[in-house]
Amino acid sequence: MSTLLSVSVALLAGLLMTRVFKPFKLPSVTAYLIAGVLIGPYCIGRVGFEGIGFTSAEAVERLGLVSEVALGFIAFSIGSEFRLSELKKTGKQAFVIGIFQALVATLFVDLALVGIHFIMPDKITIPQAIILGAIATATAPAATLMVVRQYKANGPLTKLLLPIVALDDAVGLVVFAVSFGIAKTMMSGNLDLISIIVNPLVEIACSLTLGAIMGWILTQLEKMFNSNTNRLNMTIAFVFLTVALSMIDFHIGSVHISFSSLLVCMMLGTIFCNICPLSHDLMEKSDKWTSPLLALFFVISGAELELNVFLDWAIVVVGIVYILFRCLGKYVGTFISAKATDCAPQICKYLGITLFPQAGVALGMCAIVAASAEMGAEGALVRNITLFAVLIYELVGPILTRQALTLAGDIKPMPDHVKNRRETKLEEAKNKANK
Repeated sequence: MSTLLSVSVALLAGLLMTRVFKPFKLPSVTAYLIAGVLIGPYCIGRVGFEGIGFTSAEAVERLGLVSEVALGFIAFSIGSEFRLSELKKTGKQAFVIGIFQALVATLFVDLALVGIHFIMPDKITIPQAIILGAIATATAPAATLMVVRQYKANGPLTKLLLPIVALDDAVGLVVFAVSFGIAKTMMSGNLDLISIIVNPLVEIACSLTLGAIMGWILTQLEKMFNSNTNRLNMTIAFVFLTVALSMIDFHIGSVHISFSSLLVCMMLGTIFCNICPLSHDLMEKSDKWTSPLLALFFVISGAELELNVFLDWAIVVVGIVYILFRCLGKYVGTFISAKATDCAPQICKYLGITLFPQAGVALGMCAIVAASAEMGAEGALVRNITLFAVLIYELVGPILTRQALTLAGDIKPMPDHVKNRRETKLEEAKNKANK
């Protein structure tokens, strides 16, 4: 009962907050995140009344499955952006920009934090700086997709943005695994090439293979049904199943076999949209079905943000440096690679700004570091800095993404005749209510 009550309160709080923020014209995702912070364990939840808010971090963690499923649907939807017909036009640009901007962000953060180490050696170590540089690669696909959907963004920048955000996950996995392995080697003195090179490549290969197999099976099963309702049910069930399978992990000797649920579900969506003739219609229906699930995901994400990270001035200072240099790296890397691949001027100018949001993948990376026995207490600092950065990125990032898409011309202003029709209907409804 308490879990069901928490779900309903979280969803209602998020939806009501969008009405509060409507006059400010902020993206819905920002309203959902702030609603999560307010009903989280550091605000209303601190009062201690079950059902009004999340009274503890454990209460938020109980809804972790919702977040896993929501991320699965987000990845599945982004996977549909990898249609071969579209990739023939933007594939090379997306590939070059996706890899280059991620590596430049890592380089900028590494150099900045290593510089901080020499200024304040007691506050951050070189291994911590290297790990945070790797975490800087990750971009939040959920926030980006939510803004694109809410404002019905469509245009050259949007078509390039979503594949790049998807590619970030694969690049981030490799960079993080290599950097984390180097950091552990610096601390222990033991070189482990399997952890540094083999495991991340195995994870990516296994994730793409599992996603491709599931996408092919889903397409074959869809042929058994004539009703679009049943086909939609099959699609939704398969995303649930794919998320569940991607949680499996085991060892073969010293090699760790694991899967990235984001990569698996992206590949599921990619294969499905390229070989199933009905995929476009089913994807649209699936997106509508998942709308409340995504709203709930962002409210839970807001409740997970730990506000106590602001109490340590060292974390605030290092966090600000991390945020500024990651943004600078993303923007410069995107600008240079977009220019090099002959992108339009508005893409060169605004694409980098849309890559600022950061959340789920980065939080997963810092959780691995915090749980590592080799890192010990140093892992906690990496986690807190990442949490601080995510709090800022998630609140500001969606606003910047919307602004960049608007300036690039991908978000069109509402036509006057549509606006007038809506205002007329609203006025008529008010008059009926008064009578």
